[in-house]
Amino acid sequence: MSDIHTYEGAPEAEFRDYVALLKPRVMSLVVFTAFVGLWIAPQPIHPFLAFCAVLFIALGGGASGALNMWYDADIDAVMRRTQGRPIPSGRVSGAEALGLGIALSGLSVMMLGLAANWFAAGFLAFTIFFYAVVYTIWLKRWTPQNIVIGGAAGAFPPMIGWACATGGVSLESLLMFALIFFWTPPHFWALALFMKEDYHKAGVPMLTVTHGRAATRRHIFAYTLVLAPFAIWLGLTPVGGPLYMAVAVVLNALFIHGGWRILRRSEDQAQADGYGAERRFFKLSLYYTFLHFLALLVQHGMGTW
Repeated sequence: MSDIHTYEGAPEAEFRDYVALLKPRVMSLVVFTAFVGLWIAPQPIHPFLAFCAVLFIALGGGASGALNMWYDADIDAVMRRTQGRPIPSGRVSGAEALGLGIALSGLSVMMLGLAANWFAAGFLAFTIFFYAVVYTIWLKRWTPQNIVIGGAAGAFPPMIGWACATGGVSLESLLMFALIFFWTPPHFWALALFMKEDYHKAGVPMLTVTHGRAATRRHIFAYTLVLAPFAIWLGLTPVGGPLYMAVAVVLNALFIHGGWRILRRSEDQAQADGYGAERRFFKLSLYYTFLHFLALLVQHGMGTW
């Protein structure tokens, strides 16, 4: 839990430091998937209301990020890739991050209810709670399945976007959820393969730390096999079409092939080339979700089957 405060002589906080608390890189995927879920829904929504809804979903995602940074400041101070974040660097206090997270949580939920509907607002409130409490406070430090269960928080935004337009849940929104949910573990496990020491030092029970890299490799490949059918199934629903299906087939073939290459490598081989295959798989995973949702968006513009 965060016990890091700004200290005398620390650089003064700038506006960008408060923006960084919202995890803008993570928020960009939240915004995009939520927008796609909203835009491809069968019920049209006024463009201005759509803009407001996506804005408030983004604020909710940012609130989750601020609450996560508040609680995880002790971990961030240990891990090399997160030491420069606003709280461990001393530019922003934990209390400021907590206050910002709580304020944005309330504001985003209330405004989404007024702009769209209260089902979507309740869904957003649950998502913030799930990420900040279930994942950050409970799962992350307790179980190697942290990223599996906790990944649900990142998979909810397209369902929230869909709910903004329709007021409910459908097969299509559940499949969009599944696409992100089953993508999340191999994405983060690939990162953990070449960042294991960071997680070990911070005491985070990632799979690489608790079960070793060989087990992590098996899990990565298994999840690529589980993920592919959901991606293809989405293409067979009313929001799918030939363009989306082509993109899904190619991306999942590449993803499975990448997982297979990781599975077959020994640790000596990985160390010899600086975890090249693992880094390439991680880079591919960064494009995987974005390209699937972009294909859904373009397919919607072109018309479906």
